[in-house]
Amino acid sequence: MTPDLPLTAEDVAEIAEILAHSGYRELDLSTRRFRLRVSRGTDQAGDGDGGLTQEWQWAGDGSAGAGPASAEAAGEAAADPDVIASPLPGTFYHAPQPGAPPFLAVGDAITADTVVGIVETMKLMNPVHAGRAGTVAAVLAANGALVAKGTPLVRLT
Repeated sequence: MTPDLPLTAEDVAEIAEILAHSGYRELDLSTRRFRLRVSRGTDQAGDGDGGLTQEWQWAGDGSAGAGPASAEAAGEAAADPDVIASPLPGTFYHAPQPGAPPFLAVGDAITADTVVGIVETMKLMNPVHAGRAGTVAAVLAANGALVAKGTPLVRLT
């Protein structure tokens, strides 16, 4: 079996463009590393021109730290009010750029508007806000780690 081919942001944009001009409403692409589902939404007239949506799911390879957390861990994070979880899949970064100080450290007091990290998805840098006030007890996700939606990033006290 051959390894999966890499899929770039440009590839996904091209897939979305092809879908937008086709008679199909949805595309579901699965590999050993990920699953990408792109679907065409409906507008108020119900004619399928309401834009495109996408959903990513990372497939874990079973090796510790090499892939995003499992759905079980994501479910546990959602149930824990002291955990700030990733709002989307991608690569988690502690700082705004390489060499810069991290957004937060253990012991920092934060507010709901505090940026706790960045999740890069399809070459877009998405800031992750705390969403609640507290004190940082632990930074759970490693810098540069692949994270799934719902993966625990930071624990507050």
